[in-house]
Amino acid sequence: MPGPTPETADEQSPIPPTGPPPAAAPHAEGGASDAGATGAARSHPARTDAPAGHPAPTGAGSAGAPAGLGPDLRPDGSRAGIGRAGVAVLGGLVALGPLTTDLYLPALPALTADLHSTPAAAQLTLTFSMLGIAAGQLVFGPLSDRLGRRRPLLAGLAAYALATLVCLTATSLPVLVAGRFVQGMAGAAGLVIGRAIARDRYDGVAVVRFLASIGLISGLAPILAPMLGAQLLRATSWRGTFGALLALGVLLLLIAVAALRETLPPHRRHGGGLGATLRAIGGLLRDTRFLGLVLTSTFAFGALFGYISGSSFVLQHVYGVSPQTYSLLFGLNSVAIVGVSQLNGRLLAHRFPARGLMTAGLAVCAAAATALVLLTGVWDLGLAGFCPAVFVMMGSMGVVLPNSAATALTMVDPPSAGSASALLGLGTFLCGAVVAPLSSAGGEPSALVLGVVVLTCALLSCAAYLLLCRPWARPAA
Repeated sequence: MPGPTPETADEQSPIPPTGPPPAAAPHAEGGASDAGATGAARSHPARTDAPAGHPAPTGAGSAGAPAGLGPDLRPDGSRAGIGRAGVAVLGGLVALGPLTTDLYLPALPALTADLHSTPAAAQLTLTFSMLGIAAGQLVFGPLSDRLGRRRPLLAGLAAYALATLVCLTATSLPVLVAGRFVQGMAGAAGLVIGRAIARDRYDGVAVVRFLASIGLISGLAPILAPMLGAQLLRATSWRGTFGALLALGVLLLLIAVAALRETLPPHRRHGGGLGATLRAIGGLLRDTRFLGLVLTSTFAFGALFGYISGSSFVLQHVYGVSPQTYSLLFGLNSVAIVGVSQLNGRLLAHRFPARGLMTAGLAVCAAAATALVLLTGVWDLGLAGFCPAVFVMMGSMGVVLPNSAATALTMVDPPSAGSASALLGLGTFLCGAVVAPLSSAGGEPSALVLGVVVLTCALLSCAAYLLLCRPWARPAA
């Protein structure tokens, strides 16, 4: 998957670049103001060791490198692009949380039988995993602002591998639930720090475009994970899904140890203890536009997860489709997200303002969710009404989710990116934990109930964006 073309002078890579260096690109005009619903990215202190005629780097160079010639600068002073490898690695880190949550979902019935448990008790493994991810982001986000990105990330990935090993070998449900909580908490390190690294390296519209690229990977994770889990079950038991997660965690840990540089140098880190961290988080939450983008992303993810958590029961129990057909329909929806995400990146590259794309994406999401309720609950058109409405709604997520998260991060200085990323992730996973049981409220699967949950989340996302972000009011520079 191609990464974003370098457009700003602030771009540099936490992954060592490969291949011949591309020519330096000019600074994107109006990048900050067009980056989203909120306006200009806030400036941050520039380093003074940059070569003459070139902007100072956003992140750290090598401690022993000559002045102005760290590993992230070429000899001519231009920036090294993130490259496809960087997109893949950071995308894998950001996708680790959703994969942890969803990969084993098809194995829940087998897990329940093997551990002599009940379906309700087995669902606790999902609930505690999401609670762990939510809590972990509050830990690793602020921690990475104080200690730098690399050490907390490596610690989190190592803990993730150990917790996954506990899940793999668990012989009772309580042990598995405890392992899932720690696994989710540790996996949150990749999710929250991966986004913070992107903010360390990019400014303005460039961070929107880059996060849209890695958002494509992380957005596909909750869609494709159940399909991959189902295929794993054809060759192994439920423990095989945790074996796959263990292999992924170890792989990401090895890559991070070998290739990932520190992107937040000591002089840019937050000092102080817990009080300073809480004050920084409080300052972010008092920013109305930032809070609006967090809530926009949170409720949009709620609409997405409402479909993910309830679609299996609705499609197979209500509409009677086979598991194979269900997997096919799930895959078609992933195509919608991929296609629209790619289109979103191209439109951003052609200077389309992210605020306009966000407004259009939310309007399409709300319209599709309304159609879902009408076509399945009022006119009862069955699959003919359910599938097209869901396809359009899922496609809109390819615009709303990456742009809302990225534009929120452009509002903060890189030293606060970890805390900002934590707030974004905390909201989405808490909303997912609440929405999952609501999509099957009433006991029996219902397309109407699922549609109402999706529509409610879509309307709340629109309301947060319009009332708090006020996209029609162009912010002052």
